[in-house]
Amino acid sequence: MKSILRNAIDYGVYVVVRVAICVAQAVPLDLCRRVAEILAFCFNDVLRVRGKLVETNLSCAFPESTRAERRRIARGMWTHLFLLAAEVAHAPRRLFGANWQDHATIENGREMFAALQANRPLILITAHFGNFEIGGYLLGLLGYPTFSVARKLDNPYLDAFISDFRGRTGQVIIDKNTGYEEILDVLGANGTMAFLADQSAGKKGAWVKFFDRPASAYKAMALMALQYDAPIFVCYATRRDNQPLNFVMKVVDYLDPRDLPDDVQTVQQITQWHVARLEEEVRRCPDQYWWLHNRWKTYGKKFAPDWGRDIVVPPRVQGRRADSAATS
Repeated sequence: MKSILRNAIDYGVYVVVRVAICVAQAVPLDLCRRVAEILAFCFNDVLRVRGKLVETNLSCAFPESTRAERRRIARGMWTHLFLLAAEVAHAPRRLFGANWQDHATIENGREMFAALQANRPLILITAHFGNFEIGGYLLGLLGYPTFSVARKLDNPYLDAFISDFRGRTGQVIIDKNTGYEEILDVLGANGTMAFLADQSAGKKGAWVKFFDRPASAYKAMALMALQYDAPIFVCYATRRDNQPLNFVMKVVDYLDPRDLPDDVQTVQQITQWHVARLEEEVRRCPDQYWWLHNRWKTYGKKFAPDWGRDIVVPPRVQGRRADSAATS
């Protein structure tokens, strides 16, 4: 009985979301933006949804800011989130291989596209910043589908719907909780992996500085880059001039394990490097970052980070993985 009720609730939520998406698709994007601004005011200023956490995060990130400035950023974040959903709804009907340049420009992409065409594995690092859904969608339109890591949604109907959108241009989703071996097989076969790398990794993560505060970050990307000789590219798709479905896809920086700087050699240092690149971009467009995440939640809970600790990188297994992937 409980499973039947749970399934009915999930399906009801799915129907409501689909109706909302149909409504969003039926109206112009400029109207979607105005509606997003109204909803943002309701969620941020009236309902105060996760207001305490957002205020705490912004106070930590921008201690010199006034309360009014933080509230403006928070309201802009909510506008961004609602507009992101509207853009995802409109993208399949408006964004195609023949017209993508009407909706996006690419900055500093020469090295990334050269790496995408090389016979090497590749790691793309992005975050809950800008419209990361459109970033993967655009790469697929350009003929470079990626394998991306994401947690399955608890609602199976919504999960299938989102997976369908992500897969329209060839993006393949790997389950965050069960897909580790699949990730290694992709890298071993010289594939391209994309990661959202801005959430807390708990006590076992790599301790880095994020907005001058200790934060736990996932070290898997750095470890895999060293193991598989995979270049890392940090890239984001941010909205341009606050115009819906109008983006700058920017390659912020990259590292090649074959030519690492003297001060970026270890897993710890590589992780700090890509976290610092994210911070630089968030400072530029703070209202396009998800301040809803409890980014610093592990620090301060009777646990002091060991800044001096790093890990030993195992021998590279690129050849073994490539061979196993080829014969499977």
